[in-house]
Amino acid sequence: MSLDLETLQAFPKVSLHDHLDGALRPQTIIELAADSGHRLPADNADDLGRWFAESADSGSLARYLETFDQTIAVTQTAANLRRVAAEFVADLAADGVIYGEARWAPEQHLREGLTLRQSVEAVRDGLAEGMARCRARGQDIEVRQLLTAMRQAEPTRDVAELALSYRDHGVAGFDLAGPENGYPSSRFLESFQLLRRNSAYYTIHAGEADGWESICEAVKVCGANRIGHGVAIIEDIQQDDAGDAVLGDFAGYLLNEQIPLEMCPSSNVQTGTVPSIEAHPIHRLDRLGFRVTVNPDNRLMSATTLTREFALLGEAFDYSLDDVRRLGINAAKSVFAAYGVRKALVQRIATAG
Repeated sequence: MSLDLETLQAFPKVSLHDHLDGALRPQTIIELAADSGHRLPADNADDLGRWFAESADSGSLARYLETFDQTIAVTQTAANLRRVAAEFVADLAADGVIYGEARWAPEQHLREGLTLRQSVEAVRDGLAEGMARCRARGQDIEVRQLLTAMRQAEPTRDVAELALSYRDHGVAGFDLAGPENGYPSSRFLESFQLLRRNSAYYTIHAGEADGWESICEAVKVCGANRIGHGVAIIEDIQQDDAGDAVLGDFAGYLLNEQIPLEMCPSSNVQTGTVPSIEAHPIHRLDRLGFRVTVNPDNRLMSATTLTREFALLGEAFDYSLDDVRRLGINAAKSVFAAYGVRKALVQRIATAG
């Protein structure tokens, strides 16, 4: 492996696909559960962390998603949301991340009386608190929210409207997540049309538990700016007798348009999307010129960090720091932020030692 972990951790990174409710610290979950009376499957941080990782290693996206029942249960108050948001920022900064987007579904945090707006403002305040603490320690980091709608729910424009309302208050954009099979992204077409009319950014989970056609729908029908995962695009790429790649029409379009793919190697192994890191198409797609980015997805469930994800790719594909730099620049170019922010992030990564 050509990547030194210490060097890799210090290297500036961008995290695009990082779920807030998939990144809680095990000890925090225990403390919040004790306050609320919620029963957990383990009573100490080490055992609880192992439970999350082992439960997520099922090979099933549906089973993987069930682990969120525990983290969502303990984040139903403004105080708890503020705490986990502040810790989210601190953990990213400790991993060398300089820009992050925390995606989460406000609709899942209303059981104890919070309104949608109160929940968004609680996370906003927690992220601001976390950033202020980091900057006081000399860690320069920016973290914004992506507001997620769950595709299995009855489609409404509520979350899209919420994202627009808070676009100048720390919300970078909109996300659609949840079980892919049986719940096409076009069910939320009204939300996407509203966002596009208002020049807002959004990403859609696709091609993780469904085929490449789900990515095509997310891009061509729904107009996604980025794709969450997108692993199945490899199905639209064949090989000729000489061993050269032959791209289908849509794969060629995705490449030509440089639609960013938010790839999450460890998570994809856990959910059975790919059999191993070595079998992940990220390397092939990268070499073909697709705009692939590397992300942790759910740091708790995958017991991972962005540094670890890059290290795993280093082991599997002999990636160097220059490869990390190139993939990091891909991510910096793809953030849901103003051109000046993107340019500054690219510059920091391009000139990092």
